[in-house]
Amino acid sequence: MIRLLLRVLGPEYAGPVRRTVALMTVTALAEGLSYALLVPVLRGLFGSTPGDARPWLLVFVVTVGVFGALRYLSDLSGFRVGSALLLGLYRRFGDHLARLPLGWFSPSRIGQVSVLAGRGILEAMGVIAHLLAPFISAWVTPLTIVVVIVAFDWRMGLAALMAAPVVAVVQARAGRSTAVTDEERHARDAEATARTIEYLQAQPVLRAGGRSGERFRLLDDSLRAVEAANRRSTLAALSGAVGSAVTVQAMFTALLALGAYLALGGGIHAAELLTILVLAARCADPLLSLTEINGRLRSARSVLTRLDDLLRTEPLPEAAEPVYPDGHGLELESVVFAHGNRTVIDRLSLSVPEGQRLAVVGPSGAGKSTLLQLIARFHDVDSGVVRIGGIDVRAVDTAVAMDKFAIVSQDVYLFDGTVEDNIRLGRPEATEVEIRAAVTAARLDEVIERLPGGRAASVGEGGALLSGGERQRVSIARALLKDAPIVLLDEVTSALDPVNEAAVHEGIERLMAGRTVVMVAHRLRTVRRADRIVFLDKGRIVEEGGHEELLDRGGRYADFWRVSAAPGVREQVTGGVRPSRSGGSPGYSPASS
Repeated sequence: MIRLLLRVLGPEYAGPVRRTVALMTVTALAEGLSYALLVPVLRGLFGSTPGDARPWLLVFVVTVGVFGALRYLSDLSGFRVGSALLLGLYRRFGDHLARLPLGWFSPSRIGQVSVLAGRGILEAMGVIAHLLAPFISAWVTPLTIVVVIVAFDWRMGLAALMAAPVVAVVQARAGRSTAVTDEERHARDAEATARTIEYLQAQPVLRAGGRSGERFRLLDDSLRAVEAANRRSTLAALSGAVGSAVTVQAMFTALLALGAYLALGGGIHAAELLTILVLAARCADPLLSLTEINGRLRSARSVLTRLDDLLRTEPLPEAAEPVYPDGHGLELESVVFAHGNRTVIDRLSLSVPEGQRLAVVGPSGAGKSTLLQLIARFHDVDSGVVRIGGIDVRAVDTAVAMDKFAIVSQDVYLFDGTVEDNIRLGRPEATEVEIRAAVTAARLDEVIERLPGGRAASVGEGGALLSGGERQRVSIARALLKDAPIVLLDEVTSALDPVNEAAVHEGIERLMAGRTVVMVAHRLRTVRRADRIVFLDKGRIVEEGGHEELLDRGGRYADFWRVSAAPGVREQVTGGVRPSRSGGSPGYSPASS
């Protein structure tokens, strides 16, 4: 447990933890040794000259005072170290997350990270502040008392020593049994939480189907599973607690019987027997507390294990001697990338000369969004190479590479702050004039005028107080302010109304001007303005060329155009309907990947 804790904290924090553990161990030893002084005290009190107990009583009082001071210092050290390491662990956690590939942050992992960053780290630090001292005391103090008993009477001491492995075995078996049921309970809790969220999100569907008054079977089943898992967990914990209590009491009874036998035979004085029994009784309390402490430690260990797994996740490797790319052209050469068992990008090669626009179209799941992520190095390719300005992105410093990109996607996330705060994320040191220019170019000024507080208006968590189109304009203003030479666009207008779409398109045109652009889109208004178009399917380029060229070919792109474009738009651009010469499927429905 201590090794796992030190591994999670990191080597720089090992020293304070080791010193705290050492202080807690010394405190537990002092507690056990203080009880040893009861033997001469009671021997004097029950002897022929009770006054002989006076100096031992004074020593006992002093020893208890020393123990109290040590206990105060060890508890204080635990709290101080726990509080100090809390900040350190948060920093290590955050620094590590900042170095992980952006593609690692899937929705499920974001939920796990949220739990670990909140309750998880607090629980890990609670091990130092609240659990280490009682855990160490529960083992060290009884063992110290047993050694003291051996020193006064080897027969009673040997009997007490034989009880130690029995108690340890019982505790270990109870711990294994409870650990299994705890894991099941955690899994059932997670499933029930997911089903509860699903039930809440499904309310529109249930009500539209006239089933709002019915019980949701999946949720009911998961709640029943939680109930059953909790019952099994409680029974396992109860059996462990009862087993430990019975074992400790049985050992004490056996020690009492042995002491009575020795006393009746004259092999031990009554005062020593009484003292040894008092010491043995004092051993019972911490041993009985082990069941509860071990249960809390198992829960903390589970959290520490998940933290350790996350901190062991390999970040993207950094080049030992980074190279600075001179240009802003893009090139992919024989790129292969797999997600799980599925090859998403398959031996793909393309180039985007500096200042040109490339549009990527294709069916859902073709790998379009993944292509953008590989260009921005959200992931590293499995084979092949991605180049910026002729330099492998893996040879470029990550911070330098990210400065080259402005990324706008359909899923815009805004931080819970003001409109201006979110714009300034593009370039925090920007001047007032530069911010106004970005706001105007993105046509965000129209939105700001009607917001109470203007640029100082709060956007809410995730931008919840703004509409989708308004959030897009903020993200475009942010990208314009960043003024990066390469722009990556991912289905920017796929879910906007016509008014917002027109405003966003205007902002996008200003953002793309003079920059190298790779855009994923199925809105043909955007596609037609590209210098080159690639049609992606199953991670491969199946067609490539200009808009008119691809229409004349009558292949997959022509089918895409025929199905996607409204008749008015199609006739405006082509002068009429072009028949497909590929025999493509009329049921083809393009969508973003």
